[in-house]
Amino acid sequence: MKHLPLSKGQSFQQPATSATSAGYPVQNHGLQAAALNLPGRELRRTRKKRRISLMTLAVYLVVLIALVCYLYPLLYLVNISLKTLIGYISDPVGLTKTLNWQSYVDAWVQGDFSTYLVNTLLYALAATVISVLSAVFLAFPVARGYVKGSRFWYMLFVISLFLPSGLIPQFQLILHIGLYNTQIGYILLSAGTGLGPFLIIGYLRSLPKELDEAAAIDGCGYFRYIWTVVIPLARPVIVTAAILQMIGIWNDIIGPTIYLSDPSYYPVSLGLFNFYGNYGNQWSTLAAATLIVAAPLVIIYIVLQRYIIDGAIAGAVRG
Repeated sequence: MKHLPLSKGQSFQQPATSATSAGYPVQNHGLQAAALNLPGRELRRTRKKRRISLMTLAVYLVVLIALVCYLYPLLYLVNISLKTLIGYISDPVGLTKTLNWQSYVDAWVQGDFSTYLVNTLLYALAATVISVLSAVFLAFPVARGYVKGSRFWYMLFVISLFLPSGLIPQFQLILHIGLYNTQIGYILLSAGTGLGPFLIIGYLRSLPKELDEAAAIDGCGYFRYIWTVVIPLARPVIVTAAILQMIGIWNDIIGPTIYLSDPSYYPVSLGLFNFYGNYGNQWSTLAAATLIVAAPLVIIYIVLQRYIIDGAIAGAVRG
């Protein structure tokens, strides 16, 4: 294009661009581009929403499968426990046509669960209280670094989770100190295990140290500070440690078999084991006995599941 000389009084007029020649002003190019890209953006958003919906559906499907896998054995036991002996023999896997509550009465009487449940509650409550309190007083100085080699002690707690149980040294120790076949000896042994120190250390590390300094300035003693400040603040993880400890003691079979020889000291788990040997052919009664043993743990988990999840996540992630 040639540049023509301009005379006085003349003004140069810029030739129209492709946009202006098409009837669109130049300053609206950005809006035009955005308008042209709208179908592509909407398509991408639609695809993203579909992916999210598919992922959500997949998550719900996995949860549903896990729920069925966990509930099916429990519902199967309930179905068997409500059958009569003749009904079970005629159709072992079919749905029950009767509501035979007598199986629960027979299981309670024949299995002597009144004695076994009292023993189990004694072991679970006493060992859990001792274990949790000792775990708090051990975890606090380690989490704060108030003891020499706190990292070493923390790693020792972690390593102990992967080590096998020392049955032979424990048995020799209980035998030599005269606590074999005693309830106190079994309670002390049960209190020495669990995830309490590991979970509580991880949770206490998230609490600000300024609380310790403020309590020291106010003249608060060590044990009073733990009892009035640390334990209330660490309630979620303490509840989690207590529940896990109680579940472990409730389901323990090896410990009572080794350290308790008197049937009057047996917990409910060992009572159920003996029940199976005596009444193994009465499947409805055996299923009812199994549900009687499992019912307290199921109720405890349903009521306190929020504390279990919150405390476990806080104790594991914050550490």
